[in-house]
Amino acid sequence: MAAPRVLNVNVGVLGHIDSGKTALARALSTTGSTAAFDRAPQSRARGITLDLGFSCLRTALPPQLGPGPGELQFTLVDCPGHASLIRTIIGGAQIIDLMMLVIDVTKGMQTQSAECLVIGQIACQKMVVVLNKIDLLPEGKRQSAIEKMTKKMQKTLENTKFCGCPIVAVAAKPGGPEAPESENPLGVSELIEVLKSQAYLPSRDPSGHFLMAVDHCFSIKGQGTVMTGTILSGSVSLGDNVEIPALKVTKKVKSMQMFHTPVTYAMQGDRVGICVTQFDPKLLERGLICTPESLHTIHAAIISLKKIQYFRGALQTKAKFHITVGHETVMGRVMFFSPAPADFNEEIQENVFDFEKDYLYQEEYLSKDSNSSEENKENDQAGEVQLPRQQWALLEFEKPVTCPKLCLVIGSKLDTDIHANTCRLAFHGVLLQGMEDKNYVETFLPKLKVYKLKHKEGQVERVMDDYSVIGRSLFKKETNIQIFVGLKVKLSTGEDGIIDGGFGQSGKFKIRIPDGLKPDTKTLLTVASKKKTKAGKGDATKEDESSKNDSAQPVTISLLFKRYVFDTQKKMIQS
Repeated sequence: MAAPRVLNVNVGVLGHIDSGKTALARALSTTGSTAAFDRAPQSRARGITLDLGFSCLRTALPPQLGPGPGELQFTLVDCPGHASLIRTIIGGAQIIDLMMLVIDVTKGMQTQSAECLVIGQIACQKMVVVLNKIDLLPEGKRQSAIEKMTKKMQKTLENTKFCGCPIVAVAAKPGGPEAPESENPLGVSELIEVLKSQAYLPSRDPSGHFLMAVDHCFSIKGQGTVMTGTILSGSVSLGDNVEIPALKVTKKVKSMQMFHTPVTYAMQGDRVGICVTQFDPKLLERGLICTPESLHTIHAAIISLKKIQYFRGALQTKAKFHITVGHETVMGRVMFFSPAPADFNEEIQENVFDFEKDYLYQEEYLSKDSNSSEENKENDQAGEVQLPRQQWALLEFEKPVTCPKLCLVIGSKLDTDIHANTCRLAFHGVLLQGMEDKNYVETFLPKLKVYKLKHKEGQVERVMDDYSVIGRSLFKKETNIQIFVGLKVKLSTGEDGIIDGGFGQSGKFKIRIPDGLKPDTKTLLTVASKKKTKAGKGDATKEDESSKNDSAQPVTISLLFKRYVFDTQKKMIQS
């Protein structure tokens, strides 16, 4: 007889430290896995969860998930709530179908609960809020306190995608950690019913390359080394070869188990232990294993990204962030860029990057409160900052990372003070293009057409004849004017000119005006130079006085050009 169908749904248990996540996972679960319930000695000693713990809860398949005999398995992923372990949480959130946000009912939302909510919004579709520790509320006032906190939570979630999600009150471990085991948890059976009602058929796809996030690795005497984790994509069977890309090692799958039951096959979304031989578990605490040669190790990447609204402060180009890619967190430097302003309203290109297009370099990620660049300012006549529909960043990693294409990327400032009441998650995005070549600066970046707009201003010194003037203050004395010869300039009086060459040794230059100077311009310039002569040669203060009193404004010269950031020849281009 065929075994009954088991549908696996991964439920993340997230929340602030000490909100009772581990106790809740323990109260819910029926089968602990190898990683469950603070097995790590340092976790038990410190009384906090340091790593992802996994356990499972099996229940009858609810009617909305199809007919017939079968079981619904909730794999509970207990994510650490300790602030410095946020990278582990981000790693955990990528494998979660449904999230439980655990809130200490006596404290409400705390810094990390907010960060967990942000991660949930990025990486998860559904959420249940659990108000834990209701046994700490005095019995007479318990119900009203729960109602008050429920209202508060509904308000907090109003502007998120989890608006209107279920909120359940429980006491996972009445009396706290030291209480006798005989104390029964409150509200847990109601919570299980809510979880069943929220369960959905996650889209699972066995095709494509096998990729698994390993979170624990240990040896079993006489068997080999077991790697446990969650399959992120594809499937795996007994006898398959799998690669540990970080170590460039390939091993054969000798046996597999799912929650202590031997299996011969597992697919995307399953939580599985894979046994291989002759491999030292110390070499891989956590990381990725995959179909041989299916992952890339990259030194830099182009991502499309969005700023996280709760992050305070600007996202500056050249700043360093902690970049979480796949299951690794490394330091990386960013450079932001946007479409050229004419393309700000173009349709968003999902999951592809077009190397044929020109992009505009940005000093910072453009948002409502950012300082807009020169070119954007010229585009916003109404004084409103125009924002592009899509923005990108070039990430350059301090050490190479191994990850799949199109994976989730999160940028954060994990060095912010843990106790500061502020969100440390800065941006999230999708990896569009990785650079595998170590020398990507020479081999790859010149293909990336990101430009800066340069705007220089000078003044007309005097007229030479009807078709040429002498200019100053556009270049420094030491500038090689030859490289600017042939570039177009515009006078503030409207004439177009072309830089013809240097004039003398002090950075002055000659401009040719192909269509000739207008009579008004000539008059203006003649008046100005007469005033200057009158003011007395070399008497700068008098010259300043006279130009202040003079209604004739100096005629300015504008030079506009663009330069591609990664162009090795630093060519100046004018449209």
